[in-house]
Amino acid sequence: MSRPPLPPFTADSAAAKARAAEDAWNSRDPERISLAYSEDSWWRNRSTFLQGRAAIVEFLAGKWERELDYRLVKEVWAHTDDVIAVRFAYEYHDADGRWFRAYGNENWRFDGDGLMTHRHASINDVAIEESERKFHWDAPGPRPADHPGLSDLGL
Repeated sequence: MSRPPLPPFTADSAAAKARAAEDAWNSRDPERISLAYSEDSWWRNRSTFLQGRAAIVEFLAGKWERELDYRLVKEVWAHTDDVIAVRFAYEYHDADGRWFRAYGNENWRFDGDGLMTHRHASINDVAIEESERKFHWDAPGPRPADHPGLSDLGL
């Protein structure tokens, strides 16, 4: 199975890869998302370590049971031939209606088929008021093309 764009990455193909990942995560469909990762993909997400697509699906399903009305924006920070570094922010609320914005960085390594073999994510959550939200689009679903990105929003 191949997941274009494929390495070696250019600035444009790295940005396309990041946008494809953003769109997939905004679908909140763990099965769909897991197909972008190699069968034995290795993750560190905050303090959670996991490996393999089944673990990814389980992790993401639990994530979106807790993080409600999730909306994510990613932006490429840097890239090499087979590695992309992104920064991101996402907003969600908990079951009690408290809103948060999570800020983070991810480092991704890809195989020759464009599947992610490694994902290292460092993330911090900040409580926000609902009035402070910046991500407004119908969800689940992709961020509209005319919605500002992180740099445009000063994030």
